[in-house]
Amino acid sequence: MATLSDVAKKAVVSKMTVSRVINHPDKVSPELRELVYNAMKELNYVPNYAARALVQNRTQVVKLLILEEMDTTEPYYMNLLAGIAIELDQYHYSLQLVTRNSHAIGRCDGLIVTGMRHDDYDKLINRLDQPVVLFGQNNEGYDYVDVDNEKGMQMATDHVISLGCQCIFFFGINVDEPFMFSRKLGYEKSMRRAYLMPHVHLMKNSSHVAQNEALKLMNSVQGKTAFVCASDRLGIGVVRAAQCLGLEVPKVVVVTGFDGVFLDRISHPMLTTIRQPIIDMGKMCAELLLEKIDHGGKTIGNRVFQPELIVRESTVETKW
Repeated sequence: MATLSDVAKKAVVSKMTVSRVINHPDKVSPELRELVYNAMKELNYVPNYAARALVQNRTQVVKLLILEEMDTTEPYYMNLLAGIAIELDQYHYSLQLVTRNSHAIGRCDGLIVTGMRHDDYDKLINRLDQPVVLFGQNNEGYDYVDVDNEKGMQMATDHVISLGCQCIFFFGINVDEPFMFSRKLGYEKSMRRAYLMPHVHLMKNSSHVAQNEALKLMNSVQGKTAFVCASDRLGIGVVRAAQCLGLEVPKVVVVTGFDGVFLDRISHPMLTTIRQPIIDMGKMCAELLLEKIDHGGKTIGNRVFQPELIVRESTVETKW
């Protein structure tokens, strides 16, 4: 059976270089990686990751802790899971999905946490002993990955303003969290720049709730009206409300969402939305966490992704 020394001799490099290629390939030049990988392939060398984990006192396990209720009808979390798993696989880590009640069962080297709310920090997150990365903006000093929520909502609001809409409602989610503050702020900034009066409505992230709220407003407004929504789920509810009243989308009612994962494409008409690159964000969560693990849990910093405006039939009529 080939050894690390055999690989080093075959590749004409040091054992330390081979070890670095195996354990930290991102820190080695592509040329060196190819040289070592070719030597490993020729010698049929298979690294003993279990032994390495034992020596380093690691489990090779990362937990994804989801603290909010998951909706199994849409693939938002499946995209996040896929991104995390793709990145972890390159470093021979396994991913374990845990919830509020199961997160402490079994050991792990670190956690990615999402769906957290204000009370979760004192009750749970601050008590974790392992390195942590949060999926979602926070003001508690934790490293996090998120999209630029403020910019995304500005893009959506500016888009409907450019269509000539004067009456523009913001449908937000009724949670006291940084991501929602940022989305609301983005809407308000764009409205002020255009010298328009903001109309903010906060509610549960439910299409049925959004539909009922929109029905009340649509009965009292005149002229072309826009609804800038903080989620695709809310946007779908607004579209349904317009259809119930026989108001054409987008001729009379203009609607935008936020997320761009799945619901935007099953809406009819399809929903203009602000797309978050969830899979890439998942990869980054894993990358940050592994870096924290390698550096003893020290602060690494935040990564903020750029949003993308996807224009569809809920704001612009399709021209055939």
